[in-house]
Amino acid sequence: MDIIFGKNKKEQLEPVRAKVTGRIPTWLQGTLLRNGPGMHTVGETRYNHWFDGLALLHSFMIRDGEVYYRSKYLRSDTYNANIEANRIVVSEFGTMAYPDPCKNIFAKAFSYLSHTIPDFTDNCLINIMKCGEDFYATTETNYMRKINPQTLETLEKVDYRKYVAVNLATAHPHYDAAGNVLNMGTSIMDKGKTKYVIFKIPATVPEDKKGKNPLKHTEVFCSIISHSLLSPSYYHSFGITENYIVFLEQPFKLDILKMSTAYIRGVNWASCLAFHKEDKTYIHIIDQRTKKPLPTKFYTDAMVVFHHVNAYEEDGYLLFDVITYEDSSLYQLFYLANLNQDFEENSRLTSIPTLRRFAVPLNVDKNAEVGSNLIKLASTTARALKEKDDQVYCQPELLYEGLELPRINYAHNGKRYRYVFAAEVQWSPIPTKILKYDVLTKSSLKWGQEHCWPAEPLFVPTPDAKDEDDGIILSAIVSTDPQKLPFLLILDAKSFTELARASIDVEMHLDLHGLFIPDTDWDARKQAPSQEEQDGAPDCREAPQT
Repeated sequence: MDIIFGKNKKEQLEPVRAKVTGRIPTWLQGTLLRNGPGMHTVGETRYNHWFDGLALLHSFMIRDGEVYYRSKYLRSDTYNANIEANRIVVSEFGTMAYPDPCKNIFAKAFSYLSHTIPDFTDNCLINIMKCGEDFYATTETNYMRKINPQTLETLEKVDYRKYVAVNLATAHPHYDAAGNVLNMGTSIMDKGKTKYVIFKIPATVPEDKKGKNPLKHTEVFCSIISHSLLSPSYYHSFGITENYIVFLEQPFKLDILKMSTAYIRGVNWASCLAFHKEDKTYIHIIDQRTKKPLPTKFYTDAMVVFHHVNAYEEDGYLLFDVITYEDSSLYQLFYLANLNQDFEENSRLTSIPTLRRFAVPLNVDKNAEVGSNLIKLASTTARALKEKDDQVYCQPELLYEGLELPRINYAHNGKRYRYVFAAEVQWSPIPTKILKYDVLTKSSLKWGQEHCWPAEPLFVPTPDAKDEDDGIILSAIVSTDPQKLPFLLILDAKSFTELARASIDVEMHLDLHGLFIPDTDWDARKQAPSQEEQDGAPDCREAPQT
């Protein structure tokens, strides 16, 4: 298991040509760009948690039926400082870095002080965000790093705080049809209040405005006061429809006072995150037109949500689908001490990830009886029960048990949709299959092979697609069998049959999230490997069959 999780992966700085079996659709031209942890030891020091590892970017450039692979570590300030010191010197969420024992008392005192009000890491290992014409490696702190998506070169460091008052921000923004970015973050103790801040970054900047950087024109869309001043909710994503934003303030909370003393107490920041099963999950619905939350107080039972799938409006109701857990056991299982040879047998979630659908009325009938169900839709069994004091208790519909890392056809984001593409995850948090789930018929299709661990499946639509599932699925596959090469899997999204795979003789890491950049999004042909580079690229086409 250490081969997958604990072993540092080597960079592949120059493009290497994959061995393609099957046939890649001729219309598929572009680059799959992915992000995830790749280095977990620096010198004699080791990260505690898999999510702490140093970010390793990798890309699959698809050109005329060929695939070229490359990978490169994000040259963040964190990476550079660690490599220069040959030890972990920058703290991550699950790993606290302490000063060299040889440092003098003043250096140690400064280190303690700096961790009381921490300046978080810029180890941006979670996702890739497009902003205007630029691309950024992102994490959940206030930092992100601009990157060159062709060469994977690390460019400037960006601090969200220069443009919007947030200490933390999600790595799962949304995009509207114009390419504007909608994201949210947490503002801790700003002017005596802890708030959840929703903000918009424009895709383009008007000619009459100074500065071409869209980030300089970031607009605060709405702010929601946290239920707790010193224990804000942790959240990984949020939902959006044509007219509304869905935010779940879940009782998975970060204790700010404990965080400020964690370094002195010799514990990591992750220990300051706790699930409070006795509390409620508050459902905030924000009207994009008024930029204000709906006055009704919606809530549901305590749960943990990392990924929103989709949300949409139907006949005066808002429906949203999320992957839910009944506790926070998922994070605990990814401590590297648990990722040993017996991981698959012994590491079991105490709560299986479950796709659930919630429904809320956008206009609550004040004359409705207390205890009555306010949902009058035939399309769902989700309920919203009216209570006293303008409160509504929401009970979800269970759609499917055992899936994570959900993706959809993004053209249907915020709209009625039918298909979820995800990794199948049962009681172990490790995905073993790729799943296509039909929320209408409640049926599913699957792809899986022995020893194969698939990454998040990403949907790419065919040109002029008519059906929602007209397209292909891309997933980077790593193998637990050292004799089998990793590969890029290409599935027909409609039938879920394999069209092609591109095997690559490299040390590929298990990644987290990413995006596909069609050639139409840039003048990619100028950035593709030249004929000379192609001829000189390492070739995996003679690689053994896998």
